[in-house]
Amino acid sequence: MKLWLTSDNWDWDTGRYHYAAEQMLLTLFPGERPEYPDAPVPTSLAAEDNAVIFTLHRGKKLTNMSALLLRENRWHNGVIRFPSEELDQAPELVYHTVQRALKQAFYRAGSALLGHDLPWGSLTGVRPTKLPTKALWEGASPAQAKRELEKTYHVSPARSKLAVDCARHSVSAKRSLLPEEVSLYVGIPFCPSRCIYCSFISAAVDKCLPLVSPFAEALCREIQAVGQLLRETGRRIRTVYIGGGTPTTLSAQQLDQILSAMEAHLPLEHCSEFTVEAGRPDTITEEKLAVLAGHGVDRVSVNPQSMADNVLQRMGRPHTGDDIRRAFAQVRQAGTFAVNMDLIAGLPGDSPAGFAQSLAQVMALGPENITVHTLALKKGSRLMEEGTRLPSAQAVEEMLNAAWDALAQAGYTPYYLYRQKYMSGSFENVGWAKPGFESLYNIAMMEELHTILALGGGGVTKLVWPETGKIERLSNPKYPQEYLRDIQKLCREKAALAPFLLETKGS
Repeated sequence: MKLWLTSDNWDWDTGRYHYAAEQMLLTLFPGERPEYPDAPVPTSLAAEDNAVIFTLHRGKKLTNMSALLLRENRWHNGVIRFPSEELDQAPELVYHTVQRALKQAFYRAGSALLGHDLPWGSLTGVRPTKLPTKALWEGASPAQAKRELEKTYHVSPARSKLAVDCARHSVSAKRSLLPEEVSLYVGIPFCPSRCIYCSFISAAVDKCLPLVSPFAEALCREIQAVGQLLRETGRRIRTVYIGGGTPTTLSAQQLDQILSAMEAHLPLEHCSEFTVEAGRPDTITEEKLAVLAGHGVDRVSVNPQSMADNVLQRMGRPHTGDDIRRAFAQVRQAGTFAVNMDLIAGLPGDSPAGFAQSLAQVMALGPENITVHTLALKKGSRLMEEGTRLPSAQAVEEMLNAAWDALAQAGYTPYYLYRQKYMSGSFENVGWAKPGFESLYNIAMMEELHTILALGGGGVTKLVWPETGKIERLSNPKYPQEYLRDIQKLCREKAALAPFLLETKGS
């Protein structure tokens, strides 16, 4: 789709707003890609042209942002007005005002052409709960926060309620975090095999077995470096999350090696939550679970994604629904783990009836947490490359709506959510929990409530400045070979974070 950004009386750096236009384009018309013509806007555009013309006009009191959308022999013009004095603010405030107006004008035109609103309206970001969380933190009531989402951003009543429900957990989590606390993420970039929908950097263990043991040794070196950093700066760890990949791809001995290093070097005395993604049932054994329990792990995942054997087979998972039930029983017998189970709505070969059956079977097991994901078409996944036929957006909506009703009736409540690009129907991923079993790490990570230090393969450290909310990111190498090559550099980089941790310790 051709995108022109123009103004007849105000000089604006249009290039800064390309990303905002592209986000809304992806939301409204997922199959389109942006084009920015070098030529000026033609004096006459045919209705069949596939284009949006954004025009900003500053008046004495009000400024108009219009989005003229031409598509499929039709056109619609979306207009947003805001006080002209807002263009005289600081540059960053001007940017936020204009980009919000641009997206909302585009949304008005696009939803009119499509003939319906989208579930999340003009919100395009990964974290739709940020807005209601901010509103609640500043003293707004839940009803006021919900009304803002619906009136300003055209969010549907169901989604606005969902966002506010999750925002209330976010506010509660924020109040519970102490200034000296950080969280820790450990990435294990190995899996037994690669699922068709996956784009995570994970190596099939059968193809890189010689790298696993050196990786574990290198990770122990990074753990030691981070432990020294935290103790020298007087910081302590509130939550730990070991993810991947599939951490339980490692042997029991390798898991014990890594967890022993964490116990020896990290300030875990005040850790209130320790999670390990067991994930794939074909990696779960009694010996590994005993290691986890022995090192104080109190939360694990057993992630079926579906309980239907035919759907699992199409995903590339070499196990069955019965295998998942056996793995879950092993987890229950091994200790007092809180268990999370993931399901994905919209998988190839699935249907609303089939998804409802999977959910019913998972709920019958009684896990403390159930995360309902919407399938996202991710670059680098086989699903994206092969163009596999998927359930329709309407079918996915049926799956999610039925899941909401069933989970709520069973006593689960939504406590965190996030969105991704190329999601079926532009929906969301939602974590549901029984009361008291909400994952503090999930909330803190997704809402970026405090600093999270990342170790291992593919981890992304997020340094959060408490006063401003500014976030700086530091990425570990994605592939095991790169991680092993750069381990000395990574340890030095972690040590260099001492000034930041000291400066923000008392904020």
